[in-house]
Amino acid sequence: MNEQTVSLTRVFEAPRERVFACWTRAEHLQHWFGPKGFTIHSCEADARPGGTFKLCLRAPDGKDYWVRGKYREITVPSHLVIDCAADDDKGVERLQEVIDVTFTESRGKTTVAVNAIARGPSDEAAAMLKGMDKGWAQTVERLGAHLRGR
Repeated sequence: MNEQTVSLTRVFEAPRERVFACWTRAEHLQHWFGPKGFTIHSCEADARPGGTFKLCLRAPDGKDYWVRGKYREITVPSHLVIDCAADDDKGVERLQEVIDVTFTESRGKTTVAVNAIARGPSDEAAAMLKGMDKGWAQTVERLGAHLRGR
């Protein structure tokens, strides 16, 4: 089994409630989630414990990647734990990931700490995991741009 862990922390010039909403509401997720160059073509989110989400990320080469999962834990507006899986276009699971996100506000700025653990058995999963650090860094950069209104 291939496995990768990513931990990163970023500070955003935005109130915690707004940053938290970006992680839990489809109308925000569709604008920033995913690495640079990826776009979201379908996005659903039911942000409550046990609620599900599903989104389709389109890569720059036109290939679609489906991400689905459940919100395992939600403490508004300070903490999320999300179980998710990345599927191919036929619905076959390629990768599993647990994403733990903590939101802390101080003086109008929000610190977001992301801890993600992903695993998958295939060679394709190993290739995806290899780029996970870069992918998460780009994803969080896109969140910052979304919060700045760009």
